[in-house]
Amino acid sequence: MTMAEVQDLLTAPGSPFEVDEADVRGVPLRVWKAAPPSLRAVIESSRERGEELFLVYEDERISFARHFAMVATLARRMVEDLGVRKGDRVAIAMRNFPEWSLAFWAATAAGGVAVPLNAWWTAAELEYGLEDSGSRVLFCDAERHDRLAPSLGSLGLDAVVVAKPTGPLTPGATAFDDVLGDVDSAAELPDVALEPDDDATIFYTSGTTGFPKGALGTHRNICTNLVSLAFGGARGALRSGADPAALAGGGGQNAYLLSVPFFHATGCHSVLVANLAFGGKIVIMYKWDPERALELIERERVTTFGGVPSMVWEVLESPSLATRDISSVKSIGYGGAPAPPELVRRIEAMFPGRTPSNGYGLTETSSVTTLNSGADYQRHPDSVGVPVPVCDVQVVDELGEPQPVGAIGELWIRGPNVVKGYWGRPEATAESFTEGGWFHSGDVARVDDEGFVYIVDRAKDMVIRGGENVYCSEVEAALFEHPAVTDAAVFGVPHHVLGEEVGAAVRLRPGATATVDELRSHVAERLAAFKVPAHIWLREEELPRNPAGKVLKRALKEELVGT
Repeated sequence: MTMAEVQDLLTAPGSPFEVDEADVRGVPLRVWKAAPPSLRAVIESSRERGEELFLVYEDERISFARHFAMVATLARRMVEDLGVRKGDRVAIAMRNFPEWSLAFWAATAAGGVAVPLNAWWTAAELEYGLEDSGSRVLFCDAERHDRLAPSLGSLGLDAVVVAKPTGPLTPGATAFDDVLGDVDSAAELPDVALEPDDDATIFYTSGTTGFPKGALGTHRNICTNLVSLAFGGARGALRSGADPAALAGGGGQNAYLLSVPFFHATGCHSVLVANLAFGGKIVIMYKWDPERALELIERERVTTFGGVPSMVWEVLESPSLATRDISSVKSIGYGGAPAPPELVRRIEAMFPGRTPSNGYGLTETSSVTTLNSGADYQRHPDSVGVPVPVCDVQVVDELGEPQPVGAIGELWIRGPNVVKGYWGRPEATAESFTEGGWFHSGDVARVDDEGFVYIVDRAKDMVIRGGENVYCSEVEAALFEHPAVTDAAVFGVPHHVLGEEVGAAVRLRPGATATVDELRSHVAERLAAFKVPAHIWLREEELPRNPAGKVLKRALKEELVGT
C-alpha cells in the first residue's frame, strides 16, 4: 500500500484515527477526533485498568488503581491544603521517581500548570526556572532540595515538598509522604473544569540568548501526541505488510524501560502520558546504565526500550548483551538526537525481527511531528519519517517562502501539537510562531515526493549531546565570564555514542593564564554538567572570522577536529 492509501484507510470516518477540524486559538487546524479532551480525562480513564502494574521502581510496584488513588489524594491536598488554583504553576525538580508521576498528574488534573525543571541544572538555573515561571509550589527530591537550600526561603514559594528526603529539611519544607498522607482507594479528583486549550505545562528549552524559554503547552497539545503515537504505530505496521484486521489485537501488556528523563517532552508526553493512556508498564531506572538496563529488560520482560540513540548504542555494545534473555523486546525506539543509518543496520543484525523506529519533534511540538518505523525506516534510515496527518510541514527560504519538493530550507511546522508560545516572552513568541500557526523549527530540512522529512542541519547554533540541547552562546557566555578569556567559540565535536560533545576554542588575554581544567571548572560552576566542554583548545592566534566579525565555526571545527 502506498503512504497515501495507508493514511486514507487509517483516517477514514469512524476509525480511531478519524480527523476532524477545530478552531485552535483562531487558526483552523486538523485534529484527532478521538483525542482525549484533557489530561484529567486520561488519568480518570486509567483507573479502569485496576491492579495491572503501571510503575516499577526498585522494590516499589504501583498498580494503575493505586496510582490513580494516590494522584486523586494528592490533587485534593494541592487544592485544599496547598491552595493550588486553576492556572497556578507547580514546579517539579527531581529524578525519575514515582513521585514525579504523582506530582505531574495531580497538578494537571487539579487545573494547575506543571513546570518540569531539568534535574541536572545548577542551583542558579533551577532558581531561574522557578522565578521565571512564577511557580507557587515546588515538588523536588532530596538532591534538588539540598542544591536549592540556600535560596528556598527567598524564592516566594508557598510550599516545598520533598520526595524521598535523606536528611533534615529546610524550614517550611515538608516530606512528600506527609503531604500525601493516608490514601483512600476510593478517592476522587477535585472538581475542576478543564478545556482542551487550557494551559497544562511549561517545559523549558535552552535559549540562544543564554536564558531558557518556557514552552507553554496545553491539554490539547499533549493529548494530540497520544493519538499521533498510536497512529504512527498503526501506519508503520501496515506499511510493513501487517493485516489491517490485526492492528486492534491484544498481545499482552507492553513494558517500557524508561531511560530518558520525565522532564523532557519525550519522557513525559511520549512515555509517561502514553503508557498511562495505553496501559503500559513503565520500568524506571535510578540512572542510566547499560548493564542495569539489560538486567531490567530480562527481569521485567521489557517489550520496548530506547531513549536517545546513544543509549541504544551502549546496549548494543555491552559485553553482557549475549548473556541476557532479551527475547521479550519487540521494538526499539529513539529520538531527540540525530541517529546514524548504521544504527538501523546494527539493530537488524543484533535484534533480528525487532522493529526499530525513529521520530522527530521538539519541545515546542509536544514531542511527535514525524514518525519512521518498520519497513519505512529500513528503506529510509536517514529520514525522520512522514508527518502524522494532523501536522503540516513546509520547507521555506530565508524570506519565509515555501520551497518545492526536494529543496533545502528551514522546516516550519503547524498542528494542534504546537504550543501556545513562550511563557512571558512575547517577542520570542512572535519571532518563532506566526499568526497562521506555523512554528519555525530552526532546523534545515528537505522533504521528498513521498513526504519523508530529512533533517540536513541546524540553523540554530546548537550542540545535541546525548539528546540534550546545548546552545553554544550559553556556554560561550560562561567562558567569557572568566577573567583570562578574551575570545571563545563553542561547537559540536562528533562522538560515537553521544552523537556530539561540546567543544570550545578559547583565546586567552595577553599575559593571562588558565588551564583547560580551570576553564571546565569555571563553566561547571555556572551551567549543568552536560553543557561543560569535553574538549577545549587553547589558542594564541585570533579565531577565524568573516568580514562581519562572525566566527567561522565550520572552518574552526575542520581545523581542530578534522570534520
